[in-house]
Amino acid sequence: MDSQAAAPATPSAVEDGDASTPYKLLLSCPLGLSPSQVSADFDGSYDRIPHPEVDLEKSISEIWDQRIQRNASLYNGTKFRYAGFVTHKEGSGSDKISWVSLHLGLTDYRTFVGTNLNPLWERFLVPSEEDTIRCHHTSSPLGNGAIVETLDKKILVLRRSNNVGEFPGHFVFPGGHPEPQEIGIACHQPGKSLRESEMLNKRVSEEMFDSIVHEVIEEIGVPGSSLGNPLFIGISCRKMNVRPTAFFFMTCTLQSDEIQKCYSSAQDGFESTQLHAVTLTDLENLTSKMPGCHQGGFALYKLMLEARKDV
Repeated sequence: MDSQAAAPATPSAVEDGDASTPYKLLLSCPLGLSPSQVSADFDGSYDRIPHPEVDLEKSISEIWDQRIQRNASLYNGTKFRYAGFVTHKEGSGSDKISWVSLHLGLTDYRTFVGTNLNPLWERFLVPSEEDTIRCHHTSSPLGNGAIVETLDKKILVLRRSNNVGEFPGHFVFPGGHPEPQEIGIACHQPGKSLRESEMLNKRVSEEMFDSIVHEVIEEIGVPGSSLGNPLFIGISCRKMNVRPTAFFFMTCTLQSDEIQKCYSSAQDGFESTQLHAVTLTDLENLTSKMPGCHQGGFALYKLMLEARKDV
């Protein structure tokens, strides 16, 4: 068993060692993991630790109050907080990951805005080579993104609306966040039995996969029946704001022109202005216009393609 919260999970993930890249690959599972191979350890010990600097901690509520004054519709929803992982590998000396357990706490959008998106976000960081220690005082909600391959071998990319909070106008893969409230989590409940904790962890791990399918359906407009089962391919972190995102790969049985028709009636179409179905070469050219965490998602996808050549 390997606990790897800071280093990349495979030697092949060399791109995150380049200081010029806007992302870091926290975990790469290039062969893809199914739901039975990904579990969650949801616990209050993985929650954010308040910063000892009083004025810096106060800035969280001050920034949120300013945001609310500008946009009264903002909602302070709960999110899962990323706090590392543990992996199992197939046999001694093997780099092939057979199972991952994600360490997850609880945070909320308000704390995300006040720590990760704070103009002083770097002051929340602890000097450490280990990401989980370095980010003790940040909200670090775990986002998600999907690399969706169409029947005609195109990849789906959205252009974000100018009205969204993060990276307006940028190109992104469909995605969002796994949602605690979707499985009835509003807060931690101490004193649960071992059986209750196991059942809760099972629901959390299922939400990791269910949520990315829901995001694709809502943002792209395709029917759920057209989507293949998602495979977990890793976690990328945007270096700016230390923003972690879990990425998944899935196929769609529709042609790209059929998907464009579905997009016109997408439930969450207001979050984006355009849907693009692009080739791998075109996607490579678009990455410079993506947020760092999504550039990392593309790097994870390329590692997956390379790994499949060797199978």
